[in-house]
Amino acid sequence: MTKALKQPPAPFQRGYAERDNAIADRTPIRLALREMQRQARSPRVWVTLAALALILGLSGPFGTKSAMRLAPRIGYWGLIAVVTYFSGNLVVALLTYRFARTRPPLAIGFPVITLAIALVVLVEVIVINWLVLGNSPRSAGEILSLGVNVLGVGMVVAGIIVYFARSTQSLKSETAESATAQTPRILQRMDLSKRGRLISLSVQVHYTEVATSKGIALVLLRLSDAIAEADPTAGLHVHRSHWVATGEVATARREGAKAVLTMSDGRDIPVSRTYVQAVKDAGLLPG
Repeated sequence: MTKALKQPPAPFQRGYAERDNAIADRTPIRLALREMQRQARSPRVWVTLAALALILGLSGPFGTKSAMRLAPRIGYWGLIAVVTYFSGNLVVALLTYRFARTRPPLAIGFPVITLAIALVVLVEVIVINWLVLGNSPRSAGEILSLGVNVLGVGMVVAGIIVYFARSTQSLKSETAESATAQTPRILQRMDLSKRGRLISLSVQVHYTEVATSKGIALVLLRLSDAIAEADPTAGLHVHRSHWVATGEVATARREGAKAVLTMSDGRDIPVSRTYVQAVKDAGLLPG
């Protein structure tokens, strides 16, 4: 008996599978864990947590000054700082995903996040105290007293998380704006896969051939208009049909009264007699 060959999934089935994988990859838990990994790679976060552990270790709040010596106390607060910060980040990421639908004002969202962090921190502190100090609350009153103290810790943790989140978002916005301002407009007319360093612009009948470090594309635009959109890339008009980015010229050679520029992608661009002096003045061609 011949074994039936397994048929490959139909295109629409593959599309559904890819969509389901993409959705699964963007679940709240995965998004939250991804955010925690990003935070764990930030030196600024670890410096802040170390400073917080040192301050709390030296001050010894909540009776820890009399219960522990300095070195163990700093280690204890370091453990508290790390565990509560990253678990707090998980809580914030999950609640932020939830709040993205309802969009409550900050006056409501921040207290909710703080209380949620405080509840998680309360459980963590009880477990850490039991493991490290060998004691745990014996009554509801002790749990309530510990909860009041932990609420303050929750506010501090929430404040630090919000500060880092806002500063990171601000940095991303500034970087994006800077990148947009420095990108030649001509590249926005090309496919994303071909947007690289601008190398040259050349006339191709009714089109302009745009060459970048990632490929070549034809854009329905006059050469003069394409050159205007090449800003802020420094370049030279070297022929009535060619413009080059000066930073992408690899070598240059004379050919009689004319010249030839070899670009960074290996292509040769001719320099007409009219533009030879400008190329020499730019330092691209020996005198």
